[in-house]
Amino acid sequence: MTTYIVKPASGLSAPDAAVRALASGDATIDSIAEVTLSSIVLPLKNPISDAKVLTGRQKAMTEVVFLFVEIRTEQGHEGIGFSYSKRAGGPAQFAHAQEIAPVLIGEDPNDIGKIWTKLVWAGASVGRSGVATQAIAAIDIALWDLKAKRAGLPLAKLIGSSRDSVQTYNTSGGFLHTPIEEVMENAAISLANGIGGIKLKVGQPDWRTDIARVTAVREFLGDDVPLMVDANQQWDRPTAQRMGRILEQFDLVWIEEPLDAYDAEGHAQLARSLDTSIATGEMLASVGEHVRLIEAGSVDILQPDAPRIGGITQFLKLATLAEHHNLQLAPHFAMEIHLHLAAVYPLQTWVEHFDWLDPLFDEHLETRDGRMHLSARPGLGFTLSEQGRAWTVATTVVR
Repeated sequence: MTTYIVKPASGLSAPDAAVRALASGDATIDSIAEVTLSSIVLPLKNPISDAKVLTGRQKAMTEVVFLFVEIRTEQGHEGIGFSYSKRAGGPAQFAHAQEIAPVLIGEDPNDIGKIWTKLVWAGASVGRSGVATQAIAAIDIALWDLKAKRAGLPLAKLIGSSRDSVQTYNTSGGFLHTPIEEVMENAAISLANGIGGIKLKVGQPDWRTDIARVTAVREFLGDDVPLMVDANQQWDRPTAQRMGRILEQFDLVWIEEPLDAYDAEGHAQLARSLDTSIATGEMLASVGEHVRLIEAGSVDILQPDAPRIGGITQFLKLATLAEHHNLQLAPHFAMEIHLHLAAVYPLQTWVEHFDWLDPLFDEHLETRDGRMHLSARPGLGFTLSEQGRAWTVATTVVR
């Protein structure tokens, strides 16, 4: 593991930077003294395949790379946040965070919106989406965690929750590499563990295989268990239209990513022509990219990912727009973060249950009666485990 220590470009020591920050206004409460960036590689138990693998666009996934950010203030308050990359991109997130993190030193951690803008301008030449915003996201999430911990509140309560639990569905048991018998066994385990719905991956080269798998799972679950399917962007427009019509018989909660993530017009045509709801948005890397989906009428259920779009600050802006358009919300992955944000959203929400991240944290989320429940733990409510720290491949400390 490689460790670096970086000081602010100004050359100010942390105490001097803090003095400058405190001099900036009588209302300044605290200042950021230290930022620790960690690149952590989480190995997966089995190679993961969805439709993108079967079509040859990607290789099976064997690991997830995380950018963890830990922030400490002069008064001793701490916050933690993360971004991630499935396949390429993790080292780039870490590298960008290393470049922009020095501007945090001396800032009041309560001024999260101001800091977000400052971080964007620190890396303005690489834009406001993709790797740039994903690096900022980990910092932004850590600042929100810190703020809620300082208040002694769960993050959802700091923002203002609409509910204390959220409908949840399992994805990790239904990937295409999993034999159908094992998919059904995984579904039974999920339901027994209090998870409410099951999502099944589709997008096989032979569409009849998809229908056979969906038929088997629906018959196994019965009519009352919520069932979703996810094509991971692998259908063209005619195929998506045809498959959407065939899938109507299964009373699905939604069809996810039937088309390329950026095909707003194609998704809008499906949303208008099918009874089943269309869900998408997880692959988009900024609020602006989601705006195009919303304005085109492309989506019934929006699936933003806070670590991908720039963090909690940006997620809340997007949620306000989604609510204005009466959209349901089902944030993608990272349930440790998204449970809080889904609990805040006033309209219908779902949270995606993945057990992949469990080894990273000392705490685990509670599911019962088909819902995921907020805990009373302050902030996001998790701490990085010793196993998570053991998977660290590089660390930079900025002070």
